[in-house]
Amino acid sequence: MSVPEKQLYYSPQEYLALETQAEYKSEYHSGEIFPMVGASINHNRITVNLCTILNSALQDSNYEVFMNDMKVWIPTAQTFFYPDITVIRNLPEFYEDRTDTILNPCLIIEVLSQSTQNDDKSGKFDAYRSIPSFQEYLLVNQYHFQLEQFSKQADEQWLLKEYDESDVKLQLVTVDLTIKLVDIYKKVI
Repeated sequence: MSVPEKQLYYSPQEYLALETQAEYKSEYHSGEIFPMVGASINHNRITVNLCTILNSALQDSNYEVFMNDMKVWIPTAQTFFYPDITVIRNLPEFYEDRTDTILNPCLIIEVLSQSTQNDDKSGKFDAYRSIPSFQEYLLVNQYHFQLEQFSKQADEQWLLKEYDESDVKLQLVTVDLTIKLVDIYKKVI
């Protein structure tokens, strides 16, 4: 009895059909599907802390906050990613009228892990930058106080600010909000 050969290339529609029925999440990049690993307790705490802060501050504004089950489609990279946190301005724009895949993030936050940090810092950031609405990217280290903030400048360049002390405050660029790092890392460190 022969073993069926594993399919090497999937169309975006094939990926979405598989993802709808899958027991676990996977990301899609240029025809390939990559299973996602589970997140640690610190990863979850940081994500919940940030979502709570953002949702509370933005609830009466024209911004909306989504957690890690909302996909982002990046057409130029032919990629579907699941950011840890996504913020949109105004109404969500959906990929092919799917309510689980948005096109218009303005702020994306990724909580880094050993297995994802290289891709979050390079490949994903390269892809996210091609989205016209995308203005700000935060990379949060889950192991110690360290946060990198990239904000889009008028001339299509990105400004990097680094934070690595518990008593500093992060000033978001996309939304008018200041966050203490100690609040992001509550119950983590």
